[in-house]
Amino acid sequence: MKNKIIYLVLLTITTFNSYSQIGKTAKAEKEYEKYAYIDAIKTYERIYEKGYKSDDMLLKLGNAYYFNAEFEKAAKYYAELYTSKEDQDAEFYYRYAQSLRAIKDYAKADAMMEKFNAKSGNDSRGKLFAKNRDYLAEIKKNSGRYTIENAGVNSEYSDYGPAYMGTKVVFASARDTGNFSKRKHTWTGQNFTNLYGADLTEDGALGKVDKYGKKLNSRFHESTPAFTKDGKTVYFTRNNFLDKRGYDGQKVTLLKIYKATLVEDKWTDITELPFNSDNFQTAHPALSPDGKTMYFASDREGSIGKSDIFKVKINEDGSFGEPINLGPTVNTEGRETFPFVTAKNELYFASDGQPGIGGLDIFIAQIKEDGSIKEALNVGEEANSPKDDFALIINTDNNKGFLSSNRDGGNGSDDIYKFVEKKPIWCKQILFGVITDEDTKLPLANVKVTLSDEKFNKIKEVITDATGKYEFTEVECGTKYYVKAELEDYTTKEPAVILKDENGETELNIELKTTKCVVKIGDDLANCFKINLIYFDLDKWNIRPDAAVDLAKLLDVLEKNPTMKINIRSHTDSRASFAYNDKLSKNRAKSTKEWLIKKGIDASRLASEGLGETQLVNKCADNVQCTEEEHQLNRRSEFIITDL
Repeated sequence: MKNKIIYLVLLTITTFNSYSQIGKTAKAEKEYEKYAYIDAIKTYERIYEKGYKSDDMLLKLGNAYYFNAEFEKAAKYYAELYTSKEDQDAEFYYRYAQSLRAIKDYAKADAMMEKFNAKSGNDSRGKLFAKNRDYLAEIKKNSGRYTIENAGVNSEYSDYGPAYMGTKVVFASARDTGNFSKRKHTWTGQNFTNLYGADLTEDGALGKVDKYGKKLNSRFHESTPAFTKDGKTVYFTRNNFLDKRGYDGQKVTLLKIYKATLVEDKWTDITELPFNSDNFQTAHPALSPDGKTMYFASDREGSIGKSDIFKVKINEDGSFGEPINLGPTVNTEGRETFPFVTAKNELYFASDGQPGIGGLDIFIAQIKEDGSIKEALNVGEEANSPKDDFALIINTDNNKGFLSSNRDGGNGSDDIYKFVEKKPIWCKQILFGVITDEDTKLPLANVKVTLSDEKFNKIKEVITDATGKYEFTEVECGTKYYVKAELEDYTTKEPAVILKDENGETELNIELKTTKCVVKIGDDLANCFKINLIYFDLDKWNIRPDAAVDLAKLLDVLEKNPTMKINIRSHTDSRASFAYNDKLSKNRAKSTKEWLIKKGIDASRLASEGLGETQLVNKCADNVQCTEEEHQLNRRSEFIITDL
């Protein structure tokens, strides 16, 4: 069907025709009578106002406000962090840009988006993958899903374009055109097709073939019908002929879509559709499952390539809206044609512009609820061959259908093949997990879990059940997503996940850290803020500026809990003498205590203790060779609660 003239017959599908919180405390904690609930985020903000800050604290503050949609405050902390350190993770730039847009700083927001695009790859992962993938490997992956055989209704002439009509299959055939045995490329070599029908048996076979719809067939070409569910209306393709033959400005007869109504078993009132034209081709209608949208092929103005697939709304009164091009997800500079829409809102079409294995190949794309089209996939072999393959229809209830092809081994010209789809092309994944408390490991109910794409566009939102479980089924294999978990009194997390590129499930469990530290007598306040060490210069015990940031957190806690008392303990590693380490740790603990007293904490609430190297947490004693990282674990500060 290749290399035929576009204006020849409907049958010659070469050019146009072919277009072709549960539990904030552990149970063991209930034996204690006093607890202190410390809001870490508010503590950060209060110590920020006192002049103590770090990059990590700025980021946490910015994120806290961002997730609460307080973008002006988020922008404040993000801006300060960006001034301190321009190089950040991609997500930072995106959130900073969104915050800037909220305060109408569009120029800077655009600059942050440029940085985001540069760090995130400047395109979505899906698009990058599509651009660089080995399409032959993709086709191979999609292959082996069909069993195909001759439909048993073919002639030595062209038979193609089947459509379901109740218990029949209606298709186009040139079998009555004796001069069609040899294809010709000249104007005089055009061949006429009519509509034929065959009964469809329960096993998917086709019975005896007879001409279909006497009034539908004319002296010229008819093909590719599309019937409404009630069987009372048909849309079909015909040369420009109603009462007489029509031409364009070059005296060429083009293709148009016509409509007919069934009255007393006879097709009547044949009319052409209003979006036809004598100046371009319009053909191969297909209907959406609800019958409210028609898809068709055309080379009309606004086409991307030689022929594109369009859609048009069918109004309640039978009138039509304006045709809309399906866009570059489907259409290319080549030919896209022969659309068919399944009951599952899947669009099949033929294309020689999309990556294929020869001639027209059959592709499938999912139609989303908003009408947009997802990326098209080649359906693979055996549905596709090195020749032209097109006009696929399928009953999704039994996965049986028909397609047309001029592949080798047929009866002649284009033939109709019946097939069974053994497995779907779509990779099905479920993204699921459990949200738990980071400290208690108990599941958290009523967590808001939001699924977003890699550009942080929200897709769906769910709430965890009593066991902390969540699940998303509307996800795509091999795709990157962000899963945001939010719960009052917990720090929000939004980890990324890349789903497996195969059928199955991907598990993503998330632990949330409470922003209110639950402490009791004997607990170490350092654990609340992850303070591992109050840093001092070598052989010194004066408080450095960076240590003051962490001490300010303790100061805030003591100020907000006036009955709390703590014991400040300082530890060293085993290097240097025992006596030296004992003296050094005592001086450092004392220095820390004095710093807090100078800031207004009553001395009666503070005790200090230098333990030197007497309480090592690992093997790194004297004369034991250890790494610097292992020694670091022993050089620690503790702030033990002695009274509440």
